[in-house]
Amino acid sequence: MSLTRKQATSVPVLMYHHVTPSGGSLSCSVKNFESQMRFLAKHGYTSLRGEQFAAFLEGKAVPKRSVLLTFDDGYLNNYQYAHPILQRYGMHAMLFLITQYIHDGPLRPTMLNGADQAYSPGHYECKKLITEGRANEVMLRWEEVRAMQAADSFEFHSHTHTHNRWDLAADNANKNRHIREDLLQSQHEFQTHLGAVSDHLCWPQGYFDKDYVAIAKALGFNYLYTTDAYGMNQAHGAADHIYRIAVRNRPGLWLGQRLWLASHPRLGPLYNQAKLKKKQRREQKRLARQGEAS
Repeated sequence: MSLTRKQATSVPVLMYHHVTPSGGSLSCSVKNFESQMRFLAKHGYTSLRGEQFAAFLEGKAVPKRSVLLTFDDGYLNNYQYAHPILQRYGMHAMLFLITQYIHDGPLRPTMLNGADQAYSPGHYECKKLITEGRANEVMLRWEEVRAMQAADSFEFHSHTHTHNRWDLAADNANKNRHIREDLLQSQHEFQTHLGAVSDHLCWPQGYFDKDYVAIAKALGFNYLYTTDAYGMNQAHGAADHIYRIAVRNRPGLWLGQRLWLASHPRLGPLYNQAKLKKKQRREQKRLARQGEAS
């Protein structure tokens, strides 16, 4: 199918983790997140659903100003703050859950009914609480997941069961067996609690290799999301290497400029090439310093 000027030739995929009152590391403030969603709504952006994005990758038409919003991990603040704001502006997002940390329990307040008075820890505080066995204090509950799903603000997909980097484990020779078990357990949790399993998967900490990709595809995961920002998701593009842009804690105008650049057919690739070369130079310097120190 040939694309008209009113249809997208590429779709930027945005990556969020937290939305909290004050913002911070891997966290967008409530004020800036609302500014970003307001910008998208005001300027006619369509926030795609997973199935629409999948269809686009297969060559189906989507509106010119299309974007895919994604959240990683499944933090409570996604329900408390992001969920009401998405509803307010008619936006929709995908959320990749670490199913090991999602428990049962009643709904908690959102920003509409008291969450603004609750403590909302930042990213590293959340990680600390999780390691202390207190994930239920900072991660979503299944009842909240179902409420967000019913409201159509979020849809839910796998971020594996444990979020472990098995390639870094002591028995990394068994990493392929571990990632397969991890994915199977995640699928079991989705089937048990939500009654369905999707074919979208986000890699933990962005790590994957050819073995991981083959295992994921064999288990039915067809759309594989990375943390690689230096590329464009195009019609008939690779579904097993989906590029995502990490969103900064900045207002809507910044997001608009970043989306314009990400979608530009000429400037977008040039920008990505320049940023990738810069990243590679930093990595070369880091390895050189390590060599000098050893």
